[in-house]
Amino acid sequence: MRRLVTALLAFAVAVPAAAATAPHVPIATFEQLAKPLPLPYDEQANAQTVVAAAKARAKARHKLLLIDLGGNWCLDCRLLAGTMDLPQLQKFIAANYEVAIVDVGRFNKNLDIPAHYGIKDRMEGVPSVLIVDPRTDKLINQGRTAALADARSMTPQALADWLAGWTK
Repeated sequence: MRRLVTALLAFAVAVPAAAATAPHVPIATFEQLAKPLPLPYDEQANAQTVVAAAKARAKARHKLLLIDLGGNWCLDCRLLAGTMDLPQLQKFIAANYEVAIVDVGRFNKNLDIPAHYGIKDRMEGVPSVLIVDPRTDKLINQGRTAALADARSMTPQALADWLAGWTK
C-alpha cells in the first residue's frame, strides 16, 4: 500500500495540471496484459532515421513527438509497450502523438538521441520517455523523462494518465 501511495504522489507531481483526459484502461493490473509482452525495440534500426521520420510526421500532423528510449531486456519498458498496445490507449496515442521507439541497449547505444534533448549524463532509467514539441524541437517534459522507469509500481491507468498529461 505504501508503494502505491508513493507512486500516486510521484505521479501527481510528474503530470502537468492542464492535461487531457486519458481513455479508460480496461485492466487493473499489468498481469492482465496479453502475454508474451511485446519486444518493441528494434536493435538494428537507425535511431536517427526513426526519430527524424516521426518528428516530421508529428510536425505535419500537429501532434507531439513521443520518443520511447529503452531495451527489450527491461520489464518496465515491455509493460509500457504492452499498455500502449491496448486498443483504447493505442487510439488515444495515435490521435495525439507520433511515436519513435529507440533501443538504447544497456545504456550503450543511440545515446545521441537523449543527448540532443539535454540528457547528456547517464540516463536515469528506462523506459525514458521524451515528449517533444516538433515545431521547436524542445523537450516538454524536462526533468520527468524517467518517470515511467518504475512502471511496474504504477497501474495501467496511471501510466495512461501520465501519457495523457502532456497533451492539451
